[in-house]
Amino acid sequence: MEISSSDIKAYRELQQHLNRLPVGFPASASGADIRLLKHIFTPTQARIAARLCLDPMNLDQIFSNTGDLVVTRSQLREALTAMVNAGGLEVRMIDGKKYFANIPLVVGMYELQVNRLTPEFIEDFKTYTAEKPFGISFLSTRRPQMRTIPVHKAITPTLTVADYHRVASLLERADPPFVILPCICRKKKSLQGEPCQKTQRIETCLAMGHVAHTFIEMGVGREISLQEARDIIRKNQDEGLVLQPGNARKTDFICSCCGCCCSMLGLHKELPRPIDFWAADFKVTLDKSLCVGCGKCIGRCQTLALTRGEATLNGRQEKRPPRLDPARCIGCGLCTPVCPSKALTLVPRKNKNRPPADRDDLNTALTPGGPLRKAATVARLAKGILLTGDLRLLRSDPDH
Repeated sequence: MEISSSDIKAYRELQQHLNRLPVGFPASASGADIRLLKHIFTPTQARIAARLCLDPMNLDQIFSNTGDLVVTRSQLREALTAMVNAGGLEVRMIDGKKYFANIPLVVGMYELQVNRLTPEFIEDFKTYTAEKPFGISFLSTRRPQMRTIPVHKAITPTLTVADYHRVASLLERADPPFVILPCICRKKKSLQGEPCQKTQRIETCLAMGHVAHTFIEMGVGREISLQEARDIIRKNQDEGLVLQPGNARKTDFICSCCGCCCSMLGLHKELPRPIDFWAADFKVTLDKSLCVGCGKCIGRCQTLALTRGEATLNGRQEKRPPRLDPARCIGCGLCTPVCPSKALTLVPRKNKNRPPADRDDLNTALTPGGPLRKAATVARLAKGILLTGDLRLLRSDPDH
């Protein structure tokens, strides 16, 4: 359907507004940026969203900024509710009142489309996120939005682990309510005819606090108790899913990810040295003298950090210790509990970074990726390509 030049301008102004947020929303040569926004916002909603920010604002504050766009507070309330229901805004409950805020595409609007996925949205999202401007912008924040924490069974008595690295502690510290959700990445892959290889369960991702309120407002997911949240996370760990909460000491979501479906881990596999851009405070070490070459760890690794070490000797395949790439290990710890000879050990990385207190502090700490930071990102990627000889990022259309 044709839209007017003024409506196109509304979407472009929203794109430019979102691009000023820390994660960024750069313009797309293919037009996929505008198509994504059209999936979520009407032209009038786009104009309103361009007047918001990451800091939550209540109805009166927003009306004072948008009085030229809507006639009454009632009209504004309807527009904001529609934008929340479409996954374009976050809603927070503060002192019994609703506050609204912008959110980035990832992590944010994309995840909120879990019940609104269409083939057109999936294709536009794939096109947009495969373009280099978005990838550079996404990787150029001062801190990653997410981090990886070890699964419980990988934390040995001798391993010193802060509370914010323990999933049980994160659940205890989180604000209610708790909402369990279908994993959008797993759902997207299933719609494309590629079912998950790790789990048949759909409800694996957990939202708490403000993020949970947004999903409740949308009518997405189902509210559960803290004990149910613990039980689901335990099943996720047992099935070999990587735990990735928000990169803060007090988190409002925990994703449980697999290498075959997860967009984040898909990006990880494309990078020549993923650890240069990942928040991971642990890594695995391999004692080859103890390894029996059984290969059980390889099936658990979701990031290609462990690969087969077989060799041919006198025409026969000989089992060897796996190859371990420390630059690909994100310290999830999934491999260590299945090692029968205890050859794999989870250890702390040097230069660990204490996460910000909460998501508001994280948003402040992200800082936009300006030209110098983006240039530094490109330089790090180029160095990684030179060091590893991995040319996948140079493909014109990487499949994240």
